[in-house]
Amino acid sequence: MPRSARTTPRRLPARLPLTAAIYFAFGSLAWAQDAAPQQPPPTGDAAQQPAAAGKPAANRKQATLETVTVTAQKRVENVQKVPISMQAISETKLTQQDVHSFDDYVKLLPSVTFGNAGGGVFSGPGFAQVYMRGVASGDNGNHSGPQPSVGMYLDEEPITTIQGALDINVYDVQRIEALAGPQGTLYGASSQAGTIRIITNKPDKTGFAAGYQLEADTVNGGGTGWLAQGFVNAPLSDSAALRVVGWKRRDAGYVDNVPGTRQFPAVSPLNGAPLWGGVLDNTDNCVSSPTRYCSHNARDNYNWADTVGARAALKIDLNDNWSITPTLIGQRQQANGSTGYDPSVGDLKVKHFYPEHSDDKWTQAALTVQGKIGNFDLVYAYAHLKRDVDSQADYNDYGFWYDTLSGYSQYFHDNAGNPINISQHITAKDGYTKSSHELRITSPKEDRLRFVAGVFFQQQGHNIFQRYFMDGLSTAQSVPGWPNTVWLTAQQRTDRDRAVFGEVSFDITKSLTATVGSRWFQNDNSLKGFFGFGDWGWSSQGVASCFSNDQFHGAPCVDLDKEVKETNHIGRANLTWNISNDKMLYATWSEGYRPGGINRRGTIPPYHSDFLTNYEVGWKTTWGDNVLVWNGALFQENWDDFQFSYLGQNGLTEIRNAAQARIRGFETEVRWAATDNLLVTAGGAFYDAKLTQNYCGALSPVTGQAITDCPAGSVVDGIAFPDGPQAAKGTRLPVTPRFKGNVTARYTFDLWGGEAYGQASLVHQGVRRSALRTADNDVLGDLKPYTLTDLSAGFRRDNWSLDFFLKNAFDTRAQLSRFTECAVGTCGAEPYTVVAQPRTIGVRFSQDF
Repeated sequence: MPRSARTTPRRLPARLPLTAAIYFAFGSLAWAQDAAPQQPPPTGDAAQQPAAAGKPAANRKQATLETVTVTAQKRVENVQKVPISMQAISETKLTQQDVHSFDDYVKLLPSVTFGNAGGGVFSGPGFAQVYMRGVASGDNGNHSGPQPSVGMYLDEEPITTIQGALDINVYDVQRIEALAGPQGTLYGASSQAGTIRIITNKPDKTGFAAGYQLEADTVNGGGTGWLAQGFVNAPLSDSAALRVVGWKRRDAGYVDNVPGTRQFPAVSPLNGAPLWGGVLDNTDNCVSSPTRYCSHNARDNYNWADTVGARAALKIDLNDNWSITPTLIGQRQQANGSTGYDPSVGDLKVKHFYPEHSDDKWTQAALTVQGKIGNFDLVYAYAHLKRDVDSQADYNDYGFWYDTLSGYSQYFHDNAGNPINISQHITAKDGYTKSSHELRITSPKEDRLRFVAGVFFQQQGHNIFQRYFMDGLSTAQSVPGWPNTVWLTAQQRTDRDRAVFGEVSFDITKSLTATVGSRWFQNDNSLKGFFGFGDWGWSSQGVASCFSNDQFHGAPCVDLDKEVKETNHIGRANLTWNISNDKMLYATWSEGYRPGGINRRGTIPPYHSDFLTNYEVGWKTTWGDNVLVWNGALFQENWDDFQFSYLGQNGLTEIRNAAQARIRGFETEVRWAATDNLLVTAGGAFYDAKLTQNYCGALSPVTGQAITDCPAGSVVDGIAFPDGPQAAKGTRLPVTPRFKGNVTARYTFDLWGGEAYGQASLVHQGVRRSALRTADNDVLGDLKPYTLTDLSAGFRRDNWSLDFFLKNAFDTRAQLSRFTECAVGTCGAEPYTVVAQPRTIGVRFSQDF
């Protein structure tokens, strides 16, 4: 039964499972939870009938589909009554699908795709770039890039940093809501294409509850992983309760860093000048010399990750109408290696020579105050997030290919004037902070005229420190004060968002409702600091272009200090026709936006907000006495002056307002209680996402707008286009397939006084472009279509369950993304491919009290 449904406190016997539950809840490094209004208990996707208190949910027969409640519109509502194309994954289904992380639940959301952060930065877990409905230009995800186009929330609090969203451990989670299409009116910036909300279970004062899970798995050709997690819900009084959750996880590696060497050229291909001509060697028996660099870091199962964390929430009812809920959540994830492999080296293999490691630590403190003023509900939500990521990255591809193509190392030498190994490796410290405040008031949902209104403020910062090492570099060529550093980035980025928002709904008749909403916003983005080389005549970027001697964050001087401000508004209108109590049609016009900002390369103009306009019709229907649910939506979205980021000269992220694009699509979801024992769920999304103008890759110096008419051989406003557009009108947008879908069938049956089940899940994703620009995509190649199959079986009796699972049963190399360490034009001969985890066999034991 749902944990929050118990009404009678129970005294738990002193036994080992209780000890394990408390240990896993309290014994982790970090603490925390959320901050959102108390919701009704989750209902799940399974077909279930109400049961007597104390009877496990798994023992109930599946005859009809349960109601799922959500808070997508800042109200508690039946998901079938919400006129939004959305999916809600219940706690039941999250457990059934063995969901622990973003990579697990994104498979269940047809409208969601993702890419991996490449471009020379660490590309391990926790750095995914999330996209919805095909609104993707192929951002490389490098630091100081554009803000995400999909908003991520943990209960009431936004958890989307400038780099991307936090990878929340999914346990003791009530549901995950995925809202497709622009949600900017209620959720603001970075909910341009959609919003994903993780809703946790809340403290329950009605009774004690606890539980734990133990899991172990092994990856085909890889390592062994494991998981231990638990929760405790403890009433403290008649008006207060505490809920604590803890987890510790090892994700097994499966990419091998194989022993080998890399021979650098001895003579420049351009002018015959002598180069370093040495060898990189990662083998165990390597002996170092001036022309041989030894690293001794060849390892099998190179890309492992260890995660530990906790969350805690305390709910205090001040009286019948007012409550406060302070929460704290924290996590530390240490990851090694790269999730991408190099096909030229071998299947699931790389040949790297420098350290690759990430230490990602974050905490979020939050406070939610809920109450009533008359009949109106008032909510105040505050959160402060602090995230620190220390990372090291092998960047030697950059030096090797520059040397091979242009004799790069002839320009770099040691203090004696000898050529040096120009392989670069990066040490980075990225610090993120985010504070948000939201105050909103909601009128009774029973009123014919009702509204939601509020104010919002958010400030987030990114303290960027990235040091590009070139071992043995002369003092004269190093960035002053930073030995062996050929390039230094030390910058502070600050983004501020202020908004006033509201929506008003009016029941024109008992079955017809009109809703209008708007959000007025003001954005302020600034970037200050240093980026570039030392002052030795190599480039005008760096010390040579400094205009202030302020040693900003330890840098020798300041060569960038810019700010951009924008004020605008977006809107939403919806008409909903409730044909009957279980069938609804709706039509929506909505807008979303993503704030603009500053380019790190000071010679490039700032980029401005891009806007997405959505035209949508949809339906939500329930059939046969709640036996079948069929929902769907048809839409067209126009993406104006979209932000496009890519790696430019010197590996710097460049962001430009590119051109226009259009996405047409169809989304559908089916849930069917086929028999008392068989439940089938399926979802699919069809997208036609393409450019409606040429992308020429340049702004007009005359108009300041993107040039879109640039035939091959033409000169437009003084800019020559010898090869024509970089991506022609009609080019498909990258990352998103034409079709993505999933289907799950679960069969349950009585066995040995308990309940057993068998389950099969299929996920299919079609072919995708790797990059927007034609030349880049020709080098990287399309991502191939794939189908993944997951199988599981298990048994539950009383309060314990045992599950066996087989993920990626046919060991498919499902290509998720592809990237290069530096610009494709330089490093394109050595792309890396990120694939789904190979076939994984595991077992899980769970117990609740």
